[in-house]
Amino acid sequence: MKLFKLINCAFFALIILSCKDDSIETAKVKGQRIAIDNKIESNTEIKEFITPFKEHLNKTLDSTLTYNPQAMVKSDGDLNTAIGNLMADVVMEQAGPVFKSRTGNEIDMVLLNHGGIRAGLNKGKISTRSAYALMPFENEIVIAEISGAKIKEMLTYLERTKTAHPVSGIQIIMNKNYKVKSAEIKGKKIEKDKTYFVATSDYLQQGGDNMLFFKNPVGLTKIDYKLRNAIIDYFKKVDTLKVTKDNRFIRQ
Repeated sequence: MKLFKLINCAFFALIILSCKDDSIETAKVKGQRIAIDNKIESNTEIKEFITPFKEHLNKTLDSTLTYNPQAMVKSDGDLNTAIGNLMADVVMEQAGPVFKSRTGNEIDMVLLNHGGIRAGLNKGKISTRSAYALMPFENEIVIAEISGAKIKEMLTYLERTKTAHPVSGIQIIMNKNYKVKSAEIKGKKIEKDKTYFVATSDYLQQGGDNMLFFKNPVGLTKIDYKLRNAIIDYFKKVDTLKVTKDNRFIRQ
């Protein structure tokens, strides 16, 4: 019996010693920086495969959609610019019918952001590529129903930023110190207890550019329409773009 126990102990000791002898080594990890430049030889097979897609894409992007009679940039005005007015009016015109067909309501005004204008439009033929340069983001148009009190907060925001944020459907007159003298939506004074349907981008509605007055609206309608697509659709249907700076947002 003692011999049996002694043999068992020796057996287990051998197992333990065997386990301890097993060594675990960390795998070696090597890193190498490979520059993506013209020194890399092209793969003929891959190049031949993607060439038809590349040619089709370039043909689509470079196809002429409309004509622009005058170059437009976002720095050509104090509180409203031709390109900003164009973008806001495009949203009003393209999103308006979609919103009305789904809700029976009409858009009262549009507010976008000056920083969202990512490129200008050259004089001459305007292509799909121009629209992508103007609006490279995937922002979608949404319509927020907000109170007249929130519209007042919006006006205070515009006083503070002193920037040509694109608007449509509203006329704002400020004094020389950027204080609002008067504001009307569709020719009528803003009523504190009334709600208004304001078209904007989903980015701004979520508080982008500190437009916090859009958050927690009375209602929110998503129309599944990207801002860039609205611009492209508008470009397709007009022969010549309107280039106008008007009195919708001015100082006097």
